Amino acid sequence: MKLGIFHGAALLVAGTVTAATAIAQTGAAPAAAPTLPIESNLKIPANPQFFGDENPNIRKATAIVNGTVITGTDVDQRVALILMANQSQQVPPDQLQLLRQQVLRNIVDEVLQMQAATAKDIKIDEKDVDSYFARYAQTINQTPRQFTAYLRANGSSETAFKQQIRGEIAWSRLQHAQIEPFVNISEEEVKSVIERLNASRGTEEFKVSEIFLSATPENAAQVQANASRILEQLRGGAPFAQYARQFSEASTAAVGGDLGWVRAEQLPDALAAAVRGLPVGSVSQPIAIPGGFSISAVEDKRQVLTADPRDAVLSLKQVVLNFPANTPRAETEPKIKHLVEVTQHMGGCGGADAAAAKVGGEVITNDQYKVRDLPTPLQTALLGLSVGQATQPFGSAQDRVSVLVLCGRDDPPAAPAVSYDQIYNQLAEERVNMRARRYLRDLRRDAVIDYR
Repeated sequence: MKLGIFHGAALLVAGTVTAATAIAQTGAAPAAAPTLPIESNLKIPANPQFFGDENPNIRKATAIVNGTVITGTDVDQRVALILMANQSQQVPPDQLQLLRQQVLRNIVDEVLQMQAATAKDIKIDEKDVDSYFARYAQTINQTPRQFTAYLRANGSSETAFKQQIRGEIAWSRLQHAQIEPFVNISEEEVKSVIERLNASRGTEEFKVSEIFLSATPENAAQVQANASRILEQLRGGAPFAQYARQFSEASTAAVGGDLGWVRAEQLPDALAAAVRGLPVGSVSQPIAIPGGFSISAVEDKRQVLTADPRDAVLSLKQVVLNFPANTPRAETEPKIKHLVEVTQHMGGCGGADAAAAKVGGEVITNDQYKVRDLPTPLQTALLGLSVGQATQPFGSAQDRVSVLVLCGRDDPPAAPAVSYDQIYNQLAEERVNMRARRYLRDLRRDAVIDYR
């Protein structure tokens, strides 16, 4: 309504300026102030029709959800948040409209969640929203003011970002108030899980993240197509956690889709099969599961109740051979061959400096490097070395080639026994997640949504 009032006022001001200009051009002047009603003075029809482009400052509603208006501006600014997170890869124009549709669905869900929270007298203190906003800005080394300017410069706004924060807080508190108190985990259930874990000591478990998109038989094909487009962006370098926050319909969306550490047996059969076959750092195809489709990412693997050798802390020396830009391959290959010969017979870390001098390289030392912090191929190579041995050379013949020498290794302590509280919390989280999906499904079912 306010937009319409201001638009009308602008037309009246424009009409006044035009009339004044016409009077000045003819030299005429009004004899007296007008006393007639405005309807008699101006020939304005009761139902005016406007011509030309609509005012770009006025955005029509995209959807009205139980009386709450979602505008095109709301959608545009949320899309901008995704594009900001996806700077490494541009979204093709033909997919942008599909992205807008998905974002609109997400905002509709968010509105329903916030309305449900309000109905239960759950209030969001703006200090909490501001605090979250400031913490997020800090993660990208910006002040809140700088982050606000950054959002504005990229087509979004502080308002849009804070509205998403507000929705996440509201949904989390609603679950805490309306779902968590009714989730019951018995002592027998927890003990049963602990017994199974002890029996499966040494088997694999996975650190998994998910993006869940709900589907019905009627829209399954469309949802699967949307999931495939999301997967394409993820494999092009888009950040999984950010996309989970924007697109996932699971309660884990608020934490970037993080499911934590799970065993394959705890997952639906189709997901379990996919997770077992995925290398660390990879993302699955959209997988049909009860209620929709899941895109899963395997971030890490380990063995149940067993110390992970990748937690070992290494003492390393790196012998580095740098090449000037555009050095011909005919020159680099003999030097790399010489590096191999020297480093494989240099007598361990004590001979690293002398070996580097022979090949014209340099030595870099690091005494606190976890195996898991290295690229996967190097993890495998180093775990197979004894102290004093060196890896094969790696790198680029157009830039630099390196060799890592293992000077020492502190193996991790034995894995602690799984705790009662840990298992209790995991079971509770799984059930809260399942009930939250049902809760949101019911909110959608009962909502009055008018798309414009």
